[in-house]
Order: sequence, then structure tokens, then C-alpha cells
Amino acid sequence: MCGVKIVTIGGGSSYTPELVEGFIKRYDKLPVRELWLVDIPEGKEKLEIVGELAKRMVEAAGLPMKIFMTLDRREALKDADFVTTQLRVGLLEARIKDERIPLSYGFLGQETNGAGGLFKGLRTIPVILDICKDMDELCKDAWLINFTNPVGMVMEAINRYSNRKKAVGLCNLPIGMHKAIAEILERPMEEVNVTFAGLNHMVFVTGVYMDGSNVMDQVLDKWGNQTVKNITGIEWDSRFLKALGVIPCSYHRYYFMGKEYLEEALENYEHNGTRAEKVKKIEDELFELYRDANLKIKPKQLEQRGGAFYSDAACNLICSIYNDTRDIQVVNTVNHGVISELEYEEVGELGCVITKNGPMPITSGKLPKAVHGLIQQIKSFEVAACEAAVSGDYDKALLAMMINPMVGSQRYAIEMLDELMEAHKEYLPQFCR
Repeated sequence: MCGVKIVTIGGGSSYTPELVEGFIKRYDKLPVRELWLVDIPEGKEKLEIVGELAKRMVEAAGLPMKIFMTLDRREALKDADFVTTQLRVGLLEARIKDERIPLSYGFLGQETNGAGGLFKGLRTIPVILDICKDMDELCKDAWLINFTNPVGMVMEAINRYSNRKKAVGLCNLPIGMHKAIAEILERPMEEVNVTFAGLNHMVFVTGVYMDGSNVMDQVLDKWGNQTVKNITGIEWDSRFLKALGVIPCSYHRYYFMGKEYLEEALENYEHNGTRAEKVKKIEDELFELYRDANLKIKPKQLEQRGGAFYSDAACNLICSIYNDTRDIQVVNTVNHGVISELEYEEVGELGCVITKNGPMPITSGKLPKAVHGLIQQIKSFEVAACEAAVSGDYDKALLAMMINPMVGSQRYAIEMLDELMEAHKEYLPQFCR
């Protein structure tokens, strides 16, 4: 049959309208025949709301794209060409626990970093690996495009514990950084070449080029308080950035400004609510908008959600693979020696030429000695977390918790681990054997 079949697992997500918008505007290059939105019974209501909005958007665009909604993942996956994953095991209630429980012990609680990030990975990795098994059976030639967090940890698990080689991880952070750099330089994004290297939520800009010249120093002077929606902008000291020699992402604040962010997080924990609780409120407001039968476009308010442009980046990646465009995009894939601080077969976040056979990593500049230790420590945390998620071994989970630089306490690591295990036991059956 002509056209492309795409399956989105976590189809009831608030991000789905952006995904649909992305497919609509690329239809001439990426003719999506069927878009299947898949969710779980607990997400049925949101799936139906988002699915009806998707149908209205496609109808308004006048395109022959069929939207299907189902709670049966296997039914949807049969003969798919691309599968995208944007799921959250335990829904936002689980994220609230990931943030509030560490904070109750005086440690940063965060969705993809520290103790909270560990537990999101422990819940998520077994589900993603099950999806990979289903794909091997039902659509073995399909590409898996994952933007379920923690992306780096999830992709490391896919690479180590599945047979799926056609898998790419994606984050909106590099796109946001590229956009911010172009704004600083007062030039369109296409006129500014930016190179990246590192890990997911720990990626660095290693070079900025404009008109044939390296203009990194200009950007380092002005990088200041650039950040993303879910991380407030304590300003970077330009002297530190110049000494570092590379541009850090927003999430580096949790490591280079840990005390400041802990103080702020504890204040919010006591008085204003965690980021997860704010996101839940934003989501509730978005779904009220989505219910409106007259709404036929992605609402502007979605950009306040914190992950804006994730879905558009996914559409762009799928389009590039489908058309073998050989353009350069920043994705999470096997390192293959490009980042010397990682092992050859470990997953990094780096610039790649995107082909019909997948991403081909390209050299993007050497990372400075000052960040080698941090990169390797976080990668060792990801690897230990993957081992724990797959084995259900408590001791390996404790190892992952202990070696994370946002914890640094044996006593509290054990106490947090135990409380988080109990709080999430419904979604951690591998530890309850």
C-alpha cells in the first residue's frame, strides 16, 4: 500500500497535537497513510480527547490521513513503518513522587536526573523492551523513534538488552539550544552551524560556526541565563563558561549549581509545589482546550508544557530517514568512537548524518578535560540503572543510586531507594519476585 504507517505509543499525550501538526506540514514529503494512537486503559479518556482533535486537524488540512485509536498495542504495531514512544509509566502521579520523595530527604528530585531519574528509568525500561519484542515480531523492519525520558538511559537499555538496531533516541534540548544561539547571533538557524557532544540532558555545544568562522566566544559571552521551561534561569558566570570552553545545557545547572537549585526546589516543595505538580495543572488546562470541538489546530499554550518541539523534531527525523536526506541532526545513538570519553558501543547524544539506514555519527570536537569525569560518571549511572531495571536486582539499583552525583549519601540513598521502591511497587514487578 502507498503511504506510511506510523504508530505512536503514548498517543494520549498532550504532545500528540504537535506530532500531528508535524506530519500535516510534511505530508508532501512524508505521506502518512495511517497514524495509530495507542494508550493504556488508564489513559483512555485522554486518548479519545486527543484522537478526536487529531481527526479534526487532519480534516481541516484536507489530507487522506486516517487516525486510529486503540488500547491494543499489538493490533496497532502490525506492519508499521515507524513507531514513536512518548509514554510515562505511572502517569504524572509517578513523576510527582519522583520529585517529592527525594526532596523530603533534602535531595533534588528531578524527572531525569538523580533519584527521580533513576526510578523513571526503572519503571520505563522494561516496558520499552517489551515494545521492542513486539516490534521484532510484528514490524521487524520498522524504526523506533524514542522520546520517552530518560532518553539516554532508555536508549542504552535498548542497545544492550534488545535485538532492535533500528532505534533512535530524540530530545528537544539541542534544537532549543541551537535556536537560542541563533537568536544571540541575530541570524536564522540555518545560517548558524552548531556541533554537539555528550549525553542526553548532559550535552555540550562544542562549536558554533557562522560565515566560515568559529564564533563560540561571542556566544559564551552572552549565554547567561539561557534555559528551558522546566528549569529556572540562574545565570551562568561568563568567566566559568570561558574557562570551560564549551556551552552547557540547562540540565548542567543541577551539577554545577546544585546547592542553588536544591534551595529553590526545597522552597517550592514547601510552598509552591514541584515542577511535576505545575505540569499536571498545565496538562489539565490543555486537555480542557483539546475538548473544544471547534479546536482544529495545536494550541499555542502547548509550548508552556516544557517539552515543546519534541514532536516536531520526531517528525523531522522520520521524514529524513524516509527520504534519505542525509542532513545533520542531533540524536541519541551508538557512539562508535566519536566521543572518546565513552566506550565504542555506548550511547551518546551527538550530531549525525541521517540516512535511510539510520544515523551516522560525525566528529563534533573534543570535549574538555574538565567535563570528562562528569560524563563518565553519568554514563556509569545509566549503565547501572539499566542493569537494575532488567535484572530486578535491588543491589544494582542501590549501586546506581549511590554513584549518582546528585545523591552522595549512603544512609539517605538506602532510605530513598526503599521509599521509592514502595511508592512505585505497582510499576516495578521485576523487584517483587
